[in-house]
Amino acid sequence: MSSAVVPPVGARIRQARLERGTSLRALAREVGVSASLVSQIETGKSQPSVSTLYAITTALGISVESLFDAGETVRETVPETASKAVREAAVPHALAVFAARPGRRIGPLVGSGGRETLELDSGVVWERLGRVPGAEADFLLVTYRPGGSSSGSGGLMRHAGTEYGYLTSGELVLTLGFEEYTLRAGDSVCFESTTPHRYRNDGEVPAVGVWFVSGDVQ
Repeated sequence: MSSAVVPPVGARIRQARLERGTSLRALAREVGVSASLVSQIETGKSQPSVSTLYAITTALGISVESLFDAGETVRETVPETASKAVREAAVPHALAVFAARPGRRIGPLVGSGGRETLELDSGVVWERLGRVPGAEADFLLVTYRPGGSSSGSGGLMRHAGTEYGYLTSGELVLTLGFEEYTLRAGDSVCFESTTPHRYRNDGEVPAVGVWFVSGDVQ
């Protein structure tokens, strides 16, 4: 596992909620969970499941990527109302900014001991493999511990983006819409993340793989 400090996910969720002017109860209603759970997540007393984390970030209009960046402001992306030319110019501008401040950039090389890690509920661990500033993508090494699942309640999740995954070890069961697939080491998947889906590890060893969610992931 990575030795990098786990970022204060709950604090950043709270920051984004307050910036949006959303009450704790209103966010809980929008996500479909109790206000108590949101409060526990914000104070660090509880970790969200994968499905809850995506639901929260979608409701707040932030990216999952931003939760890794403890030293930066939550909102880094160009507003959707900006012109196409402005949005296209934002990426090289962001690259220039991050090149001048290398301490804020993840990459181009990320050593195995320097990956930032998020410990989520239901036996799931995310490790960030890298990042290109301004690019809308999640690039992760994902571990599902035995019995782990992307949803503690067993429900399916959906979120923006296109999802690509490659399993390097173990087995993982993917429920995608009305179908169920068993992924084994060497298998890969890709689908639109707006399709209801869930991952779970029914085996006795960790299931580990590389996942990449591209596109509008915020």
